[in-house]
Amino acid sequence: MKPAVDVVYRDLDSSAALNDIITKKLEKLNRYTDQIVHSRVVLDAPHQHKHKGKQYRASIELDIKGHPVAITQDDESIHVAVRDAFSSAERKVKQIAARYRNR
Repeated sequence: MKPAVDVVYRDLDSSAALNDIITKKLEKLNRYTDQIVHSRVVLDAPHQHKHKGKQYRASIELDIKGHPVAITQDDESIHVAVRDAFSSAERKVKQIAARYRNR
């Protein structure tokens, strides 16, 4: 099943390159399980630290049948935040898929 994808930009300009990366990463997650019903990715710049520099946040919310998953990652680069958030999501989806297989 192909899940619905929502990409939300807060305090950032929309980026076609980031949209392509997010779509590819979500397709990769679908290889591990077909139980993903809905996914939402929120990209924002919540921190305005003078000493640390600009921080970005990538939040991923996956609705896997019976198991909602929420992952948040902060970094100075939005691309690194997205990459790290999706690698955490991949680990979590693999765990949930393994539980489904073991039933």
